[in-house]
Amino acid sequence: MSDPNNYKATGVPTQTAPPCSVDTERQTPATGGAQRQTPPVASSGMGRFIERWKREDMLKKGCFGLRCIALLFSLFAFIIMASNKHGDWRDFDKYDEYRYLLAIAILSTLYTVSLLLIQVYQLSTNKEIFSRKNSAFLDFYGDQLMAYLLLSAASSAVPLTNRMRENNDNIFTDSSAAAIGMEFIAFLAMAVSAIISGYKLSKQTYI
Repeated sequence: MSDPNNYKATGVPTQTAPPCSVDTERQTPATGGAQRQTPPVASSGMGRFIERWKREDMLKKGCFGLRCIALLFSLFAFIIMASNKHGDWRDFDKYDEYRYLLAIAILSTLYTVSLLLIQVYQLSTNKEIFSRKNSAFLDFYGDQLMAYLLLSAASSAVPLTNRMRENNDNIFTDSSAAAIGMEFIAFLAMAVSAIISGYKLSKQTYI
């Protein structure tokens, strides 16, 4: 586009540059748009580790409590049956079923005491006597075997006690029934502990 004033002065038409148009539609902010955020991998991994650690700690405390219950009732069964001697036919050592029940009560007491001492030592010193793999196997098979023996001993003494109580319901038969009941409760505690031990064994990643 020529400027008439410049034409008259110099005789040569001059052209002025057209106004620079700004394409505002194509301008995009350098930092515009939603930025994609990467998930915090480290924090999520730490959260899973803490959650697993809390679960394992809760399982350890559960087994510890169940074994305390098994120890308590096994000890009660041992004391009641060992003192169940009233002369003549009312002596527990004259019956194989009651001797078997007493032997398993003693074995259960020794087993639970040993495991509880190991757990107390590990919790107090933060050191492991056995490796985690061996400890998991020992807990699972030991609890399972002891639960079976407790159930076997209590079940074998039930028929004999029932026959005695049909004709002679006295302190001897009552004590025998009490010892059987204590051993059944010890069996239940040990059976639940075996289930927890089996769950812990199945969750081990190194097996």
